[in-house]
Amino acid sequence: MKIEQIYTGCLAQGAYYIESKGEVAIIDPLRETQQYVDKANKENAKIKYIFETHFHADFVSGHVDLAKKTGATIVFGPNAETDYKAYIAKDNETFKIGDLTIKVLHTPGHTLESSTYLLIDENGKNHAIFSGDTLFLGDVGRPDLAIKSDLTKEDLAGMLFDSLRNKIMSLADDVIVYPAHGAGSACGKNLSKETVGILGDQKKTNYALRADMTRDEFIKEVLDGIAPPPQYFAKNAMMNKSGYDNFETILKKGDTPLSPKVFEAMANNEDALVLDVRNEQDFINGHIPNSISIGIQGGFAPWVGALITDLKQPILLVVPEGKAQETVTRLSRVGYDNTLGYLEGGIESWKAAGKDIETIDSISVDEFSKRFNTQNIQVLDVRKDGEYQSEHLKGDNVKHFALDFINDNMNIIDKNQTYYIHCAGGYRSVIATSILKARGFNNLIDIAGGFGAIKNSNLPTTDFVCPTTL
Repeated sequence: MKIEQIYTGCLAQGAYYIESKGEVAIIDPLRETQQYVDKANKENAKIKYIFETHFHADFVSGHVDLAKKTGATIVFGPNAETDYKAYIAKDNETFKIGDLTIKVLHTPGHTLESSTYLLIDENGKNHAIFSGDTLFLGDVGRPDLAIKSDLTKEDLAGMLFDSLRNKIMSLADDVIVYPAHGAGSACGKNLSKETVGILGDQKKTNYALRADMTRDEFIKEVLDGIAPPPQYFAKNAMMNKSGYDNFETILKKGDTPLSPKVFEAMANNEDALVLDVRNEQDFINGHIPNSISIGIQGGFAPWVGALITDLKQPILLVVPEGKAQETVTRLSRVGYDNTLGYLEGGIESWKAAGKDIETIDSISVDEFSKRFNTQNIQVLDVRKDGEYQSEHLKGDNVKHFALDFINDNMNIIDKNQTYYIHCAGGYRSVIATSILKARGFNNLIDIAGGFGAIKNSNLPTTDFVCPTTL
């Protein structure tokens, strides 16, 4: 028996490769599927099943492409409906790979089709669960993503309570837990940094598995502090239900070098968004006018998903050398399949061609402190709700303007006003500044070092409190 977790940090996502006697099952594969084919070929094994724990909302799964490549059967739990060929399993139905048995435990709550896969070893012992977004380490899945007109988040939370108590907590303490996500995912509130655990430990430490917890207490606690889901979640879930274009085709189109002349013409003719994925300091120092900064070194894909509202948006890339293929891949993982190419030679080739360059005004926290104490300046704190609630700069002129909802809230700020913008360290403030600049806000100043630097200065901040939201 071989079990391998294939963890992708930028998505905080775990896919799984399970093998026995030349037969393989893949659970929740990523969009780029050749890695699983290569792994199976290396082991002289054949991929027999592709198990999906649910219709993922935070990434586009590779199940459709992988099934086409290998002939493997896609398996979903009860209640799933797809536009492509898939096997919809019954609760407690079993599947064989080699000497192993995989049993479907229908565990609705996160979504209606959510299922946990119980792995039974060659001796008939319950060995592990692949719990998807039903059970995380330290948390459980958010129950607000599958709401319908006749179904509330409270209804789903109640289903999740029943699923956990009836299907998972009844298993032995030594069962291994392999969840779909770890810390950094927006699919839960308090996910652990650990990505593999033991069920007995979760029964002792996970707030949602308290033995004396009532159903009403569970519903209240699991719903407390859940921020609205990112806008791309529903769109990714729909792609996972209905299918999508071949990944290799998307990669070939997007990984195309373009001269500055062709790049500029395509930006104009295709109404393309210029997405600059270099680090924030490079963007500050010089960038193409109206381009948007989302650095690939940060939480790239989730921020793209939160901020670029149209999955079909044509995108042109400005990338660090050698990073075009990685960028196109990471965009496709969250459903952005319309990358048209990248600027060959990067920003230096743009400059050499005599094209216009813009910069961002960025000042040190010392300079900001002088201005804050002597002038009536306006400050935008673009951190998340929980970060702001926890601790922030004091002052009537300090406005919380979360980056997550910048597209919805732009009308509350004034294009004629000058704003000083900060996040925690600088990554998000440059994203926010780039978006506002592209929308005609020209009087913007970035605070280098963000709140981390502000906290270590003589500027007044509120007392720290534990945040109540994500």
